[in-house]
Amino acid sequence: MTTSPAGGPSARTVGGYTLLSQLGEGGMGVVHLARRGPAGPRVALKVLRPHIVGDQEARRRLEREVGSLRRIRSQWVAEIVDADPWAEIPYVATRYVPGLSLHDLVIEEGPLEPGDLYWLAGCLAEGVASVHAVGVLHRDVKPSNVLMEGRTPILIDFGLARVADDPKLTHTGWLLGTPGYLAPEILYGEDATAATDVHSWAATVAYAGTGHPPFGRGPSMAIMDRVRRGQFDLDGLPHDLREVVAAALDPEPRKRPTLEQLLAWLRPLTTRRSERAGAPPPTAPPTAPPHDPYTVPLALASQAAADDETDVWPGHDAAEPHTLALTSYEPAAAKVPVAERLRRGTLLAGLAAACGAGSAAYPWLTSALMLIVVWLLRSGSLAGSARDQRREYRGRKWYDGVQLLLAAPWHLVQSIPGTGLLALWSLGLAVAAALVCYAIGTGLELALFVCGAVLAGSLWLGPGGSRVRGPVSRVVNPLAADGRRWAVAVLVVLAVAAALGFRADLAGATWTPGAGRPHVEIPRP
Repeated sequence: MTTSPAGGPSARTVGGYTLLSQLGEGGMGVVHLARRGPAGPRVALKVLRPHIVGDQEARRRLEREVGSLRRIRSQWVAEIVDADPWAEIPYVATRYVPGLSLHDLVIEEGPLEPGDLYWLAGCLAEGVASVHAVGVLHRDVKPSNVLMEGRTPILIDFGLARVADDPKLTHTGWLLGTPGYLAPEILYGEDATAATDVHSWAATVAYAGTGHPPFGRGPSMAIMDRVRRGQFDLDGLPHDLREVVAAALDPEPRKRPTLEQLLAWLRPLTTRRSERAGAPPPTAPPTAPPHDPYTVPLALASQAAADDETDVWPGHDAAEPHTLALTSYEPAAAKVPVAERLRRGTLLAGLAAACGAGSAAYPWLTSALMLIVVWLLRSGSLAGSARDQRREYRGRKWYDGVQLLLAAPWHLVQSIPGTGLLALWSLGLAVAAALVCYAIGTGLELALFVCGAVLAGSLWLGPGGSRVRGPVSRVVNPLAADGRRWAVAVLVVLAVAAALGFRADLAGATWTPGAGRPHVEIPRP
């Protein structure tokens, strides 16, 4: 097989697998949705780039890693099902998980609610523990490497994993991983340990619960310096979980709780509710990490030395240490008040009613407008996700807006298949609603109103609807948070719905741009 200059396959098959579509791309390789044979199960096929395993020793090391990773069998891990480190194009095939990454889910829908957050923390810890149980370190736990199968996290991408007692799979002078989710000891050039994955677990849980990386955004060197100092932001996490995550983000590996301690607390709350929680032993106050001027620029090292004069526990404003005093658990209160949730629902219901009234007055125009708006919203959501992912890796840049505009045509094309599937599913439900109206003998305008409302609801809840809900929620949620703005918005929406409804009741449906109504008789009342 020949390869492209970038190291990817030039044909549509790799190792006997047929490539169906591209799922993602990273520094370690390109991930494809693939299938072996016409009826074989789908897999996530990662085609490794040649420079990662460019010599015989690297291939032998990868072979030993794959041999260990094959032993992982866990419901919380997308385990390896096939691999060939000795192929012309090395590849690794893992179980395919159809779902958004935790990174994209948080961008689309915001931080997880407390119940889902505790469940994610417990399941993700179980997944990391199952990896460690076979003597393997993941070394790259982060939101983009966690796929959400419903509300359950599935750990993926063992591109940086290695057997615990094996030499590091790195090159001199290279730092493999994502700043903000790498433990401080990795930044110092030390070997990874089980505590390294605990630190990454905590950073990932913090992102899921707060909606932002715990060590902030910006240039990589600034993020890594905050990691080394233990300067994190956990505002928004439930109190008890915040204490656990703060302890796990300790810059000193030996001061972090072990996975066994974390699971002893998490399992009775999440994956093993029949067990009773026991309090892990308290952690001693962490000392300031040693500063090595050879690992970061001298300016950052000198700034770190200056900050060491204040003996403050990392990530907090008080000098007293936090301990894992986790003997009891009280469910955290919901972040959004019930009244605000009701206001959101009322505003969304009003929008659905406006869509229904528009369908009763102008069926074709309203339906076409709704589908076009959904297409644009999904395209904008894809563009926003791509922009946020770029910012996570390299921080904000002045040309982000220009880059977003230049990429807009591609995202418009990229969203067509998903929009088409959502439209077909929603139109099918709208037609089913029309048949029900025909069967019970409703009037034409009422039937059109029902079809329009069902179409709007289906576009909101259907497959791929999360990329519609995300942008709309960014408008609806702030309005619902303020009672006066919400009242004005509801009055405007209801006024539009009433005007369209009166128009349909007085003049009937206008079938523009069609010449007349379709040749389907829906009896009038």
